[in-house]
Amino acid sequence: MKADASAMPIKVNAYRHQKDAYDFVLKTFRQNGGSGGASLLMEMGTGKTLTAIAVAGTLSEEMRINRLLIVAPLSILGVWKEEFEKFADFPYTLEVLEGTSDKKREQLRWFRGNGLQVVVVNYESCWRLEKELSDWSPDMIIADEGHKMKSHKTQASKAMHHLGVQAKYRLLLTGTPITNKAIDIFSQYKFTDPRIFGSSFYSFRTRFFNMTGYGNHTPVMKKEKEEEFMKRMHSIAFRARKADCLDLPEVTDIVHKIKLEPKAMKLYSGLVEESYAELSKGELTVTNVLTRILRLSQLTGGFLCADDSSRAEEVSTAKMEVLSDLIDASVQEGQKIVVIARFVAEIEAIKKMLESKDIGYSVIAGGVKDREEQVARFQKDPDTMVFVGQIATAGMGITLTAASTMVFYSLDYSMANFEQAKARIHRAGQKYPCTYVYLIAEKTVDEKVLKALKGKADLARTLVDDFRKGKNPFKYEVTNG
Repeated sequence: MKADASAMPIKVNAYRHQKDAYDFVLKTFRQNGGSGGASLLMEMGTGKTLTAIAVAGTLSEEMRINRLLIVAPLSILGVWKEEFEKFADFPYTLEVLEGTSDKKREQLRWFRGNGLQVVVVNYESCWRLEKELSDWSPDMIIADEGHKMKSHKTQASKAMHHLGVQAKYRLLLTGTPITNKAIDIFSQYKFTDPRIFGSSFYSFRTRFFNMTGYGNHTPVMKKEKEEEFMKRMHSIAFRARKADCLDLPEVTDIVHKIKLEPKAMKLYSGLVEESYAELSKGELTVTNVLTRILRLSQLTGGFLCADDSSRAEEVSTAKMEVLSDLIDASVQEGQKIVVIARFVAEIEAIKKMLESKDIGYSVIAGGVKDREEQVARFQKDPDTMVFVGQIATAGMGITLTAASTMVFYSLDYSMANFEQAKARIHRAGQKYPCTYVYLIAEKTVDEKVLKALKGKADLARTLVDDFRKGKNPFKYEVTNG
């Protein structure tokens, strides 16, 4: 089996830690007799998806696998399709299973293709389609954000354990497999390689933990077992922290393209046509164009205000679900994160989501008076994991270097606001490379806004010019590049 990073079958030059991770996984598989499991414990922004694709590509080229099953949180299924298109330098055919259970069964039943056959599905669908996926017989399974399997009792975890037994290769991807408790590792490693911690939860718990607290329900690791536990865990795991990846660029941009729900997309399309009709009847000014694009941007963030009401109605949760998963991943890695949004309704929804997860946060938005206190809490309090900022009010004069990752839930059209917001984490005092994640609703005005900001173009002027050329300036158009 190949273990030569210089021959990684990808279209880009890998960083040193990615090459090391690739070599480690293939070496682990080789030591286990050409099969088995491995874990990539790589923090957000260090490129675990790229590494996993390279591993799968090599195994495919060596004719060790023909079918690859990728199981991931629902919110990031589309990312795998984009990443394969961007990185895979080997023949493959990929299908993301979407729609009803029956539709997914049909997709799987008729799935054919050249090269490596790749099926991407979410965790819940995995257990609902366990029989069909088992019959499909994947040679390799990648469990993305593997901490989703932290409980061995859930239907999704049980399905992954069953499927894992059948697959020749298993690869677990997560920032760290230990979420709140070390005991969480059992289920994830039962999938990855049951030889490490065994297949019996109760034997595992008895060996490594004392049960304490009221009713003996709280597991506390036995002091004398800590070294053995860590040695076993890392025997098949490659760890990569941002702090240790010295060759990472100072700044990395990640664009998460998100599909709005069919109902929300229909509402969006109607608003596009309505906005064009209104613009055709009225005076063509920059203000008129931006007023109409404002409502479209509100909708992609999940909310819409009626013309005669200031109250925002929730019309989509697509972006919020992706943000929720990103925050979960960051918090379980022990990494703080900054979330930037434009609209008040979005800020309120984000706060509500964080409160439902019992995650500590600071916030600066319109009306917040204690700005210094909010910033100080985020910078110094270990329990304040998330900073939520409104782009127009949180962009200037504050330092948020306790985080090295910033998520743009939504954007406004101001280049100054955009650059100021990014500079909150990428500034003096920052110890690590910075990662910017953009949540972009696919085939919407979001794509035009981000393109304009990155290209330092005047969005309003561009849209006015489009209209004068007879185009609908609000309509998404496929362009080359």
